[in-house]
Amino acid sequence: MSNSSSITEFLLLAFADTRELQLLHFWLFLGIYLAALLANGLIITAIACDHHLHTPMYFFLLNLSLLDLGTISTTVPKAMANSLWDTRAISYTGCAAQVFLFVFLLGAEYALLTVMAYDRYVAICQPLHYGTLLGSRACVHMAAAAWGSGFLNAVLHTANTFSIPLCQGNALDQFFCEIPQILKLSCSDTYLREVGLLILSCFLGFGCFVFIVLSYVQIFRAVLRIPSEQGRHKAFSTCLPHLAVVSLFVSTAIFAHLKPPSISSPSLDLVVAVLYSVVPPSVNPLIYSMRNQEIIDALWKLFEYNLLQIKKTPIIPPGLPLYFRKSQE
Repeated sequence: MSNSSSITEFLLLAFADTRELQLLHFWLFLGIYLAALLANGLIITAIACDHHLHTPMYFFLLNLSLLDLGTISTTVPKAMANSLWDTRAISYTGCAAQVFLFVFLLGAEYALLTVMAYDRYVAICQPLHYGTLLGSRACVHMAAAAWGSGFLNAVLHTANTFSIPLCQGNALDQFFCEIPQILKLSCSDTYLREVGLLILSCFLGFGCFVFIVLSYVQIFRAVLRIPSEQGRHKAFSTCLPHLAVVSLFVSTAIFAHLKPPSISSPSLDLVVAVLYSVVPPSVNPLIYSMRNQEIIDALWKLFEYNLLQIKKTPIIPPGLPLYFRKSQE
């Protein structure tokens, strides 16, 4: 029997036993990771560079993309490295850091999605007060509150989880360090303290969910009162991406942690974990940009500007004489 003081590393769940499948998982995760980096990076760059997008809605979207980049960077690179080098190990410190970052970023993202629901509620139900209720200072404070709540939540869960004595080995049934899997290694009733914290977090999360639902009930009531069909369509189009992101985030997380034990298995748990930890950060940029003409226009402007700068830059081989360089300039 070992305890947590003697554990120096944890063993993560491998995606496959054969070398060919391990390499296949590496290339698949690499493609997803690069696509997520590119998509979120483009949204961040477009919003930061285009002054037309310096509005509350896009400010919150920029924060969402930053959180998505952090979330997918917390789990996927380590999973890729383990598949590439045919190993399962993660250090004790690395596991604690992974738990902290994952809980921090997911908690902050959920809080930010709640704030974004409030943004849509004010924009549609109280448009005359939009500038007052969602001024630049208010937006910064709300975004900071979302990040801060995620940080506080992560500190409490990480400190509590890794203070629990562990004596059931060091093998985790997941491809990244996850609190429920670590609690399975506990050898005393002290894990009930962390279970209590998890239940409290679930109640807080349910409160945010109720707030989002009530906000959208008011939004839909206000939209249905708009006389013109074009006005209703425009109002719905600003809400649907956020509603789709919230639905994807909540549905995958609920199914991952509240699915019936009778259908639970290591392979299914692995697939579900990928669904709620990898898919949303990769898909969110597509959901927000697919039918958003403002983001598409900003990306085209950015692309055309960079293309123009490249055309203006003379390409002179380094071996040409100095007088030729000067004449070209």
